[in-house]
Amino acid sequence: MTWRNTAGRYGSLSIGLHWLMLLLIAAAYACMELRGMFPKGSDAREAMKTWHFMLGLSVLLLAVFRVGVHFMGTAPRVEPAPPRWQSRLARWMHAALYGLMIGLPLLGWLTLSAKGAPVPFFGMHLPPLVGENRSVADWAKEIHEIGATVGYVLIGLHAAAALFHHYVVRDDTLRRMLPNHV
Repeated sequence: MTWRNTAGRYGSLSIGLHWLMLLLIAAAYACMELRGMFPKGSDAREAMKTWHFMLGLSVLLLAVFRVGVHFMGTAPRVEPAPPRWQSRLARWMHAALYGLMIGLPLLGWLTLSAKGAPVPFFGMHLPPLVGENRSVADWAKEIHEIGATVGYVLIGLHAAAALFHHYVVRDDTLRRMLPNHV
């Protein structure tokens, strides 16, 4: 398998980035969902929050890289070609997912910055995006949380569409993104 996309298949770079992003996003969501298992102020709860921040920022970096990879290559065609409305809907879905992969981490970074809190990233502290401002922190956090909820829905729809194409339509939408497909 080649690392670059071809007309009929995603390359190993795109495939690897896709599945790595899924793992990072799932881990970021898990950190926030599981933190409630630990008492407020506990080291474990703080560790979950710190990992959430670091994983989210990792999603941001990889999403920006993925956008670059996307524009440097070609997107493989789906065989058989879907109706035009499905292609448009898929483009909108991908744009919304990229918006979340870039927007949610930026909103998280903005929230921490506006709270005056450090922005941890694997042993470093990133610079604040804004000065301390409680009202900015509050609205950024609220939008971040709403976006995260929307993310559950979009990710679920994305996965459902892939399965629909694979099992009902029986096209190669899903197979193009699976590793080691011949």
